[in-house]
Amino acid sequence: MDSIFIPKKKGKEVRNLDSYTAAYGNVINPADNSIIDEVIVLVMKAPSTYTKEDVVEIDCHGGMQIMKDILHVLTNLDNISSKNNRRSDKENIHPKVRLARPGEFTERAFLNGRIDLSQAESVMDLISAKSEIAAKTALSQLKGDLKNKIISIRTDLIHNIAFIESALDDPEHYSLDGFQEELSDILQDKKQEISHLIKTADNGKMMKEGIQTVILGKPNAGKSSILNVLTGKDRAIVTDVAGTTRDTLEEFISINGIPLNIVDTAGIRDTEDVVEKIGVDKSILAMEQADLILYIIDSSVPIDDNDIQIMEKIKDRQVIILSNKSDLKNVINEEDIRKYLDNKIIEISAKEQYGFEELYDELNRMFFKGKLSYNDEIYITNARHKQALENALSSIEMAIASIEAGMPEDFYTIDLMSAYEQLGYIIGESVEDDLVDTIFREFCMGK
Repeated sequence: MDSIFIPKKKGKEVRNLDSYTAAYGNVINPADNSIIDEVIVLVMKAPSTYTKEDVVEIDCHGGMQIMKDILHVLTNLDNISSKNNRRSDKENIHPKVRLARPGEFTERAFLNGRIDLSQAESVMDLISAKSEIAAKTALSQLKGDLKNKIISIRTDLIHNIAFIESALDDPEHYSLDGFQEELSDILQDKKQEISHLIKTADNGKMMKEGIQTVILGKPNAGKSSILNVLTGKDRAIVTDVAGTTRDTLEEFISINGIPLNIVDTAGIRDTEDVVEKIGVDKSILAMEQADLILYIIDSSVPIDDNDIQIMEKIKDRQVIILSNKSDLKNVINEEDIRKYLDNKIIEISAKEQYGFEELYDELNRMFFKGKLSYNDEIYITNARHKQALENALSSIEMAIASIEAGMPEDFYTIDLMSAYEQLGYIIGESVEDDLVDTIFREFCMGK
């Protein structure tokens, strides 16, 4: 590093700097001693770094060309002739320098024991968070909330496994009398803890990926206009011609911190148009996969068979009814809608853009106080974690069943060890190298 960094003040060479100190100077090209940029160099020495390895950080001026020039010099140190170097050949032996692979810094932090695997995965979640809630959830896991919970459950399991093994090997000093009942109570507690974590997975998925929200209605109800208002841009084509939208349109937005993955759909109606029918089929599929449905009714025209058909399909779903075109003369009242649906009804006008604050308030109520709740508890946002928890739960349930059936102790220790290992997959205590490589390949470059 000293072969390309010339400090402004003598004695501030990189090799002389203490950990967590900085020096001001120039980065040069050793090939011709030309100055590339004025920079600040930060030195962080192991083990008190993110990766628990020595780290040198160069803070240069903004601009892609300067960064490219510095990276070019760093990655070509071995090819630069030593005749222009200021120190002996021995001092100028450089390790091979290369660009980091995607996720390599976080992978090194994991492999060196700086963080566990769940924390490593939360780094990527934090980087890609699309809303305040998603960021808070990722930050909670990065702080180690999930890791600590998993370690606590595993500690209890391995303690009881060890006690059983000790009692079987040395019955004179360790007695298993009455232990089955005690262990059964412990496992019931662990079962409840794991079950609770699994139950958070649906909300966790929505926090991470957004609430899958489908805008539904018959043709010309104003669905695309409402999408444009929600996104704040002309995302969808709007005309007076019914059936303009032939395909689904997706857009991610955050409303008061609530992440919504909004899907605008083709109007649902009986049609002989082949292309429009494909759009209708896709609308029905999107409806079936939705976490939340915004059902749009055109309040300026009477309810017809298309409306009734849609309302029959969305019964017993999470629905907010938006009575659109309220700026026109209304021919539909609340009682007309209540014959088919008993959900929240909000009068709205996409043209005049009123009623949306009430919609936002309703989303806030549903998300924070209803079925889509959020608080400071641990949320499972990773499908891999959920699968491991479900496997661990299954093993604990089998151990409980073995105890209730009066099976020998060494029989159900097999299931307890299986649960212990499954939980270990979450934090990386028992995970294959190829899985680790796969996880970190999904990271952004240089993270």
